[in-house]
Amino acid sequence: MTFGFAPSAASAAASAPMSADSANRFGRILEPAEWAAAGIPLLRNPREVVSGLHARHRPTPTTAVVAVLDHEERLAASASFTRRAAPADGWEFRNALLAHLRRVIPHDLRRRAPVRTAVLLYCRDGDERWTEEDGAWMWGLRDACTLHGLRCGAYITLTRGGWQVLGEGRGGRRPSSTSGPGSLADAENELAAPLPLRSGTGAVEMLRRTAAR
Repeated sequence: MTFGFAPSAASAAASAPMSADSANRFGRILEPAEWAAAGIPLLRNPREVVSGLHARHRPTPTTAVVAVLDHEERLAASASFTRRAAPADGWEFRNALLAHLRRVIPHDLRRRAPVRTAVLLYCRDGDERWTEEDGAWMWGLRDACTLHGLRCGAYITLTRGGWQVLGEGRGGRRPSSTSGPGSLADAENELAAPLPLRSGTGAVEMLRRTAAR
């Protein structure tokens, strides 16, 4: 797996003076090292989670799927929505995620510690490299979980090349952003295949070393 930073219009214009609104948006982004340092719990079977969400919601590019898992990693609730055509902003993403979480599951704010975990699957164009848009979704997911009493879980991208749990190096080729509609039975059959560990370049170790500095 290659790991890096994908170019964006925002980074290309970094040398130009930024408005206050642009500066605020850049402040609402989590860098990969910050995400690695946040102690995000690992999914026991990410293939099952991704295949199940893909079969239920059939996401296409710019579709976000937020799901809540119980302590045994069973799906408790999920919702999908299409991202608005606007600059990536973690605050806007947080509000959208929180609104959909409130519609599908009660909050856990009265508990001493979170027992359920929210994960986010985002289908987008481009390759598997981290982008500022990914960073904004990460910020939004973490904040929405805090406000809804949930544990912040994995952020997963779905692109033409397949799916990837960002920051972990785990992923697979199916499903992808171009995969046809599947069934829940197909999703269960996927579990029989071995899960590839896409960390050939040491992306996870690199993130953890960076976060520890």
